[in-house]
Amino acid sequence: MDQNPKISVIIPTFNRGWVVREALDSVLEQDYRNFELIVVDDGSTDDTGSILSAYGQRLKVVTQPNRGVSAARNRGIAAARGDLIALLDSDDYWLPQKLAVQVEFFRQHPAVEICQTEEIWIRNAARVNPGKRHRKPSGDIFEPSLELCLVSPSAVMMRPQVFHRYGLFDEELPACEDYDLWLRISCKIPVYLIDMPLIVKRGGHADQLSRQPSLDRYRIQSLANLLHRRSLNEDQRKAAVKILNHKCRIYANGCLKRGRASEAHQYRTLAKTFGPG
Repeated sequence: MDQNPKISVIIPTFNRGWVVREALDSVLEQDYRNFELIVVDDGSTDDTGSILSAYGQRLKVVTQPNRGVSAARNRGIAAARGDLIALLDSDDYWLPQKLAVQVEFFRQHPAVEICQTEEIWIRNAARVNPGKRHRKPSGDIFEPSLELCLVSPSAVMMRPQVFHRYGLFDEELPACEDYDLWLRISCKIPVYLIDMPLIVKRGGHADQLSRQPSLDRYRIQSLANLLHRRSLNEDQRKAAVKILNHKCRIYANGCLKRGRASEAHQYRTLAKTFGPG
C-alpha cells in the first residue's frame, strides 16, 4: 500500500440537517489530509441539501430518491476511488486523529484488510459506558458477533476488495444491515480493534435505526441467509444455528404474547430448519 493512501470517506444521510454539519466538519478537520469525502443524500426533504451545498468543492454530493441507509452506503462505495474506505454515520462524528491512526495501523500491518476503533457513547446528550456485552473483540470476532452487532460502521476502515469479495450492505434489510455485513466478513477474515476511542457515537434520538422495534427479526433473517449460503465452517455453523434457534424461540414467544400465533409458528418452524442448536 502507498505510504500516503487516499481514503474514501462515505457519509449517508437522510433528513439529518440538525446534526450533519458536525459529522462533515469532523472529517474536514482530520489530521490526515489525503481523503475524498462522499456524501450520499438519500432523498432528504429538510435543509440537508442547502447545508451540503454550502461546503462547495470540499465534498462530493451524490443524491438519490430515498432508498434507505444500505442503498446510500452502497452508492457511496460505488463512487469511491480511494485505497481505503471509511464509513461515517451522519449522527456520529470523529476525533481529529481517527484517519491518521487507522492509516498507520494499515501501514504497520499490511496483511490486515479491515479494522475499527473504540468509541465514545453519547445517549440523550450524556456520556454512557457500554455494557460488558457490547465490548468489542479483536481478530476472530465471528462467534461473539452472532448475538449482537459488535462493529460500528463509523469506526471501520477497510480495503475496497473486502466489499468485492464479501458483498455490499443488504438493501432488503431495513435495519441490522451492518450486523449482516460484518457476519459475512468476519466468518472469513479477522476484524481488528484499535483500542482507542476515536469516534463519538450518538444515540437516543427518534430517527435512530437501532430504536426500531423487534430488531431481532432482522438478525434472524440475516442468520438464516448466512446459513443458506453454506459458507461457514462446521464450528461457525453450529454457533450460528444455536443463536438462530435461541432468537427464534424468544421472538416466537413474544409473538404469542401479542396474539400473533401464525407469526410465532413461522419462527418456530424456522428454528427447526437447520437442526438443533
